[in-house]
Formats: sequence, structure tokens, C-alpha cells
Amino acid sequence: MHDHDHEEYDECCTEIPEASVGQPVVDFSLKVYDPEEGFFGEMDMEKLMEDGKWVILFFYPADFTFVCPTELADLAAKHEELKKLGFEVFSVSTDTEFAHLAWRNSERLLENVKYKMAADPTGKVSRYFGVYDEESGLALRGTFIINPDGVLVSKEINFYNVGRNADELLRKCQANVYLREHPAEACPAKWTPGDKTLTPSEQLVGKVYEALS
Repeated sequence: MHDHDHEEYDECCTEIPEASVGQPVVDFSLKVYDPEEGFFGEMDMEKLMEDGKWVILFFYPADFTFVCPTELADLAAKHEELKKLGFEVFSVSTDTEFAHLAWRNSERLLENVKYKMAADPTGKVSRYFGVYDEESGLALRGTFIINPDGVLVSKEINFYNVGRNADELLRKCQANVYLREHPAEACPAKWTPGDKTLTPSEQLVGKVYEALS
């Protein structure tokens, strides 16, 4: 057991429960294509936690499809802001890292993608995060935020035909980073940096309107 209380996710483990919000995720690793460096490598959750990183896993169905490049391009537009918040961003599909390289370098919508593109060809990690479609062998559109303690703090899963919004992902990341630094507070709907927060207490019951006014 590691000091961040992860379970080891190895080949012998067949009864690992699905990742749950509020719980530590298991250790896992994936092969990646790194567009910024132009080489193949590996993402390792244990190493990311040791480095104090926040992590975004951005699952999508497949390379060389239609909605997917629009989503990855949208995410790429927010990548620098996410990096400044301390996030490592990984797109993930059940394609290989070799397919990622070919797609990244042929689809013009992806020319600004600098985050690592992770490969889950066995579907093992996709199953763990609850996005694997057994019928198609593809991953649904799932977005997961993991804090530097290795705890899953947010998940969003869409079906194949609905693309996501990186503006909202950035907002959720900003809120989670703020709340890690201010654990006694809570962020109301549509909160963005600089807005009022809430401090739950007996005095707040029935008085949220006044607190936000």
C-alpha cells in the first residue's frame, strides 16, 4: 500500500470495484503519445501523485471519428490554463498510441493538442472508470478529475452523440483547486474565481440568499 492509500491495479485483480467519487483511485499506468515532445511514453498514477499533480482523464470513443476531434480541440484551448492550476491532462481512448500519433498528425483540428494522448486498447482502465461499452469496445465520453491525494473528485459521462464543454471543465477545476485550499467553504452554482462562496453552518440554514447577496 502506498502512502496515498491506493490499491495496486495489477493483472491478478479481477474484483476491483468501479471508481467512485470521493474515494482514492487505484494505481494504473497507460502508454501515451506525447505530441509536445513527439515521442511515446507512459502515464503512471503513482508518479503523478508523488509529484503533487491534479489529473484530468478525458475519455472519448475513437480516433478518426467526428465529434471527438472537436472535443479534443476544445480541451486543447484550455490546456495552458489547466496546466497553470497544476493539472496534467490526458485524453484516453481504446486506440493504440500509434493510432493517436497518426490521427494527431493528420487531423488539422488537433494541431494545437499538446497534452498526452493515452492508449487503453484492452479497455481495462475504461472499465474501471465505468465508461467502457462492451458492445462496441469503445469508451463513452467520460471526464474525471483526480486530486493530488489520488481521490476522484468529479466525473461526467456522456453518450457518444453529445460533446462536452471545456469551459465548464475549467470552471470545475478552478472550484476544486480553491476548495482544496479552503476546505471549510463550498462553491455555489456557476461559481467562478472571485465569486462569493458559502461556509456551511447552523447560521446558513435557510439563509443562503442572504449569504450570497
